[in-house]
Amino acid sequence: GTKKKSSAAAKALMKPKAERKLDRDELNSQFRTTSSNADEEKDTPERVAKRLGVLRVLTATTQSASKIQMDDPTLRQLTGFLIAYGIAEIDDRMKNSARNAFRDILASYGGSEGAVEFLLPQLESVLKSGVIDESALGSLPKEKVPRDVPASDRRKEGAVVALGSVALHLKGKDNEGKIDSTIDMLISTLKTPSEDVQASVADALAKLMKKGKTQDRIESIVGSLLLDCLDGDKLAVRRGGAYGLSAAVKGSGIGTLKKLEVINRLEEAFESGTSDNKEGALFAIELLSSRLGLLFEPYVIVLLPSLLKSFSDGSDYVRKAANHTASLVMSKLSAHGVKLVLPSVLDAFQDSAWRTKQASIRMLGSMSHMAPKQLSAALPKIVPQLTEAFADTHPKVKSSAQEALTEISTVIKNPEIKSISATLLSALTNPAEKTQAALEKLIGTEFLHSIDAPSLAMIVPILHRGLRDRGATVKRMGGLIAGNICTMINDPRDFVPYIPTLLPDLQVALLDPIPDVRSTASKALGSLTRSLGDQILPELRPWLVKKLRDVSCSSAERSGAAQGLTEVLVASGSSVVDDAMKSEILPLRSHPDPSTREGVLWMLSFLPPALGHGFAPFIDISLPALVGGLSDESEPVRDVAMRAGRVLIRSHGKAHVDKILPSLEAGLGNEDHRIRVASLSLLGDLLSMIGGTYVVRGDGNTQDDIRRAEKAQAQIALLLGAETRKRVLSELYLARSDSVHSVRQSAIQVWKTVVSVTARTLREILSVLVNRIIEELASGNPERTEVAAQCLGDLVSKLGDSVLPQIIPVLRSTLQSGDEKTKLGVCVGLNEVIKCSTKDQIVKYINFIVKLVQDALSDDNEDVRNMASASFTSLYSIVGGRAFDEVVPSLLVALEDDNTVAKSRALNGLVGILAVRSRELLPYIIPRLVRRPITINHAQALTGIAEVTGGSIHAHFAQIIPAILGDLAATPDAEQQERVAALRKASGSICGNVNEAGVKNLISEITSKCTSDKAPMRRESCLMFEALVVERAEQQDFYEHLPVILRELLYRLNDEDKSVLEATNKAFIVLSKHVPAEELVKHIEFMRNLLASMVSDARRRKGGVGDGEFLLPGFNMRKGLDPLLPIYQRGILYGSPTIREVSASGLGEVLNITASKFLAGPLIVKMTGPLLRIVGDRNPSNVKVAILKTLGLILVKGGPALRAFVPQFQTTFVKALTDPSRQVRVEAISALSLLMPLSTRVDPLIKELVSGSLQKNAATEGAAAVVAVQTATLEALAAVLEKGGKKAKLPATLPSSLDAAKELMRSEDQGIREGAAKVMGVSCSLMGPEIVSEVLGEMLENVEVESNILHGKLCGIRCIFVACSELSEASAKVLPFVLDHTTANSETCRDAAFEALGPVIGRSLDPKAALQQNQKTLMKGIENTRESIHTHVSIAAGLVLGLQMIESGERLDFLGLNMMDAILKIALVGPQRVQFAFNDVLWLALDVSNGEEGLEQYCGLTIFENQKSVRSLHSKVLMKIKSVSTP
Repeated sequence: GTKKKSSAAAKALMKPKAERKLDRDELNSQFRTTSSNADEEKDTPERVAKRLGVLRVLTATTQSASKIQMDDPTLRQLTGFLIAYGIAEIDDRMKNSARNAFRDILASYGGSEGAVEFLLPQLESVLKSGVIDESALGSLPKEKVPRDVPASDRRKEGAVVALGSVALHLKGKDNEGKIDSTIDMLISTLKTPSEDVQASVADALAKLMKKGKTQDRIESIVGSLLLDCLDGDKLAVRRGGAYGLSAAVKGSGIGTLKKLEVINRLEEAFESGTSDNKEGALFAIELLSSRLGLLFEPYVIVLLPSLLKSFSDGSDYVRKAANHTASLVMSKLSAHGVKLVLPSVLDAFQDSAWRTKQASIRMLGSMSHMAPKQLSAALPKIVPQLTEAFADTHPKVKSSAQEALTEISTVIKNPEIKSISATLLSALTNPAEKTQAALEKLIGTEFLHSIDAPSLAMIVPILHRGLRDRGATVKRMGGLIAGNICTMINDPRDFVPYIPTLLPDLQVALLDPIPDVRSTASKALGSLTRSLGDQILPELRPWLVKKLRDVSCSSAERSGAAQGLTEVLVASGSSVVDDAMKSEILPLRSHPDPSTREGVLWMLSFLPPALGHGFAPFIDISLPALVGGLSDESEPVRDVAMRAGRVLIRSHGKAHVDKILPSLEAGLGNEDHRIRVASLSLLGDLLSMIGGTYVVRGDGNTQDDIRRAEKAQAQIALLLGAETRKRVLSELYLARSDSVHSVRQSAIQVWKTVVSVTARTLREILSVLVNRIIEELASGNPERTEVAAQCLGDLVSKLGDSVLPQIIPVLRSTLQSGDEKTKLGVCVGLNEVIKCSTKDQIVKYINFIVKLVQDALSDDNEDVRNMASASFTSLYSIVGGRAFDEVVPSLLVALEDDNTVAKSRALNGLVGILAVRSRELLPYIIPRLVRRPITINHAQALTGIAEVTGGSIHAHFAQIIPAILGDLAATPDAEQQERVAALRKASGSICGNVNEAGVKNLISEITSKCTSDKAPMRRESCLMFEALVVERAEQQDFYEHLPVILRELLYRLNDEDKSVLEATNKAFIVLSKHVPAEELVKHIEFMRNLLASMVSDARRRKGGVGDGEFLLPGFNMRKGLDPLLPIYQRGILYGSPTIREVSASGLGEVLNITASKFLAGPLIVKMTGPLLRIVGDRNPSNVKVAILKTLGLILVKGGPALRAFVPQFQTTFVKALTDPSRQVRVEAISALSLLMPLSTRVDPLIKELVSGSLQKNAATEGAAAVVAVQTATLEALAAVLEKGGKKAKLPATLPSSLDAAKELMRSEDQGIREGAAKVMGVSCSLMGPEIVSEVLGEMLENVEVESNILHGKLCGIRCIFVACSELSEASAKVLPFVLDHTTANSETCRDAAFEALGPVIGRSLDPKAALQQNQKTLMKGIENTRESIHTHVSIAAGLVLGLQMIESGERLDFLGLNMMDAILKIALVGPQRVQFAFNDVLWLALDVSNGEEGLEQYCGLTIFENQKSVRSLHSKVLMKIKSVSTP
């Protein structure tokens, strides 16, 4: 009633169109009281309602439609009235209405200057005292004005709001301060604990945000309001702050939120704030959404997750605020906003807190009342989430989901769905038990109306559950409904949102193991494609094709994918089918993956019945894939191909027999037996369908089977025609002889199905069948040829004599006119005819058959002859020796014919017979063929015979090999080149074709001729070895006989005949070329020993004693070493340590017996590289020694050709000086000395050796290995200086050597001192007399007490006097020093003094006189038996050095008789080492190298006993000494 009255009043105010003024008296009369009775003055609901109506009327006057004007006096009176009574009312409704009316009136009519002048003071006065100026009330009763304190407070609140409205009218800079103060007052009033006040203040505040300088301080305003909102200590403060914030944003513009980062502050409060912070943030969201409406939607989406999380907050206040906020936000959202917030709501559904879930469910349920278009888009996402909620453990979540679904079901418009909504809801709430019932209801319902969006939302989850059910029935019903549902929707696009839900389920069902489920799912996919179009399901076809090719899918799953793809393609239209078949499916038939090929064939299983007659254009392009699948290596592919073939025949067999039959016939001749079996099976199906029967599975011999076959034969002939029938039956009969049992069995079954009498049918088709047999015989395919031959034999055995007269002429004419393949086929067929014929039949036609066999045996083609040999064998097995008598004699006669063609054919025939009957014929033929001289024809015959009798010809080598070698040796190549070539070809054929067992006999025969006394025979034997190696290189069966071959060839290297040497060299070259070096290396020690034995024997035969130079003839010729060098290189580079040593030593020995001129150039370089590479590896010392010796020999033999290798040689030898083995170091020293003649730059080498010799503290630290290396380095330095010191160019080179020697002569190690002494001696000889005098002077000036230093000086003196000449003056000075130390306490020094005494005496001015002066000292040393062996050896060494400085004829006189007698005595009776040492003295003294003159001279002086002794010693010992080296 109140609403109607206020509405009527508003209409009354709005009715007059003309402007009018309010009457003041009338207005006052509305508020006068007519009674003073207390009971009447008391407020009642009726009176409050009247006053509220009056206030609403006053508010309505501010609307623009009322067109009312209010003058200042009226405004003054109305203002006084509202201040005095309205805004001070104790009733909240009255107070709020009065405040709002006051605010709106002032905002609308308080803009005049007069109004502002009286309003501002009045409102300010009220704000200060809370009391109204009662003079402004006029005639209104003043006693009813509330004057208590609460009334004053209420009056102040209203005055603040009113002041905000007045501030709207303030203009100019003078009023900016008042605006700011007003805003501050309004903001402070927001803390009033009254939501109505806060709302009013917010409304006023929003309008002031762009007045004055407010925007300049908007940041501080918003900041303070946010602070109150989030951090206020009281609810009223937080709520007021939220009101103020919404007002500030509304007044300032939506951009303020982003500019001042308000949303970020709110999110921070949600994330890390207290419950008060969160509550304040929720207030802010609520009021911002309420005040801003659609403008706030984008921020709602951002803040919604935080809002939903607040439902699960621990504070009741926060949850309550979240509830209010969510309700308000959802009420303000647009349809687009709902779409945007839906993901966040759905995400909240997954929250673990049940309150958050409940809130999200309620929000989802509230969306059901959206507009239809938005509802259809949202429900596919809402309903599934609600159904999931039934599985939640919290009862309130479940109940909320139930309520939401019920709410959605109320908007269903389809009457049929509405009638079963209860069943659908029960299925949604209890899917495990109610899904099947719901699906049955849906299937049983007759739909007369289209299905709307809410209905779809209810049905699809049930279909989703049904398609995932375990039961096949439920899945089938789900697929059926899913396929049909699109036909019951007005706009199929309404179903699109459900595609992501249902399509995966249908795809899973499509791959189900149960065929019925797969079929239903495939039809559903086809229906969806037909209704929605390909563009809605873009991923479906690619997915189906992918599943067709998926390796992990089973055959049933691929079947489902193929069925689904078939339905989808058919639904898409014929053009799509055509394009997909040609570009997507059929190109995969040859894919390497069997699963892909199987998928293609599954498609061919489903497409023919699905397309019907529309598949006809695809038959031609599909058959190759189908036939190819029949032979696939994968059994599942073959099974599916067979299924597809049968489907094709059932659906298109009769109508398109002309297209299908050629492919099946081609399949019968395919090389793959699986294709043949499958083609026969399909051909049987086709013929039985044409003939109106079925394929016989048993024997097929019953009367019923025969009658059915007779009937079928007539039908087939009628439909196919006579020629096609004959062709097909011929192919069938050929297949009966197939090499594969399954093919034969299948062909027999099909034959019995369509043929009633075999013999009659064969006669009918004989001409066609024989032609087919000949074609197959000539096909060139061994298997097909064999099948045709067996078929021919079967035909002969069945038809007997009646067919032979027809077949043999055809075979002979074909043999004469056909190509090679045809001839081969004829031979195979002939063999089969002979084997299948009886003896009587063969004898009857023997003349024809023998001619045919002889022609085949004499054919030029080897394969034809081989096949003819088999025919001859078959003929021989039937008629025995008659076959031999008929053929062989004529061939032997033709062999001597002058006609080349006839002779060649005869040889071919003989060879063909020998290939199968060699043991019987060889003893008869060989003696005739090897009768000397062997003719060209016979040599050619031997060549051909050897090719086919390799297993038996070795028994005749004793006749063959000597005859061939003898003829070759006796026949000069130049005279009879053709005959020699024929003989060599025969020998090569024999070597190449003999079997492995005969190789030993062959080698034995050749070996026996290698030692012939005739050089041509030895030459030909070597050449036959060459042929043997060449011809049997691939078999490698002569490797075990390599020692024999190597022995004979190595012996021939010492042959006196040049032609033998050349033949041996050729044989060796071939041997090293065709036999791997690693195989020959195994025999390298054998080769070394054999060569050593040969050299020793050769030297012995020449009368030497084994020390003269011997050059092996086989090596001393052009390229003589080339064959052996790779063997030695292989052994050096890759052999075991033993092989490496043997190879290196062997190579050195080979070099020793080869002249230098045959080593020059690339050959010596080729030897050097491997040795240099391998010597640096980790080899045993014996290997290194052998390599270093060989390298030294190479240096001697190679000369200037090796100059480019000098740096490598030098590096290698210097490195070897540091080897732990003494022998390696010794060889390195020797090799360095040999290198010096080639070296042009010795300074770096000398520097390196000097540096290496000066290793500090080596001896003192006891490092024996380092001492040994140091000693070897000094020895090498001495050798280098001696051989190449004169080439030193740098001035510091020689002095550095001398300085090093001086330093090291003081070493504690004796070996180092002796080495340093040698260096000193050579250095002094190179640097001249002045340096020698200076050095000797230094030695004599400083007399050392230490024995090691003294020993070094004595060694140095000895080496200087040995190396330098013209030292007579120095000798006189040095001799006393040396003599003094012959009696030194140190044996080492004493020995060194005796060694030095000889050269010092030898260099004196008068050596003889000097010796006589010191003879007593020497004699005492020689005759003193107590002296150590070392001392005696040292005395002998000194004498040797001295004697080497005396002329050979004066040495006996130099020593004198007494000294000679003493020397002879000790040489006879002294220890062995002493004897050896003094034997050298005697060898020099008696000048043994120049004859016996010295011996006779001594014998003439000494006593008889000494004569006897010296002569014996001379003959037994001294004569054997070749030379005496310098000690």
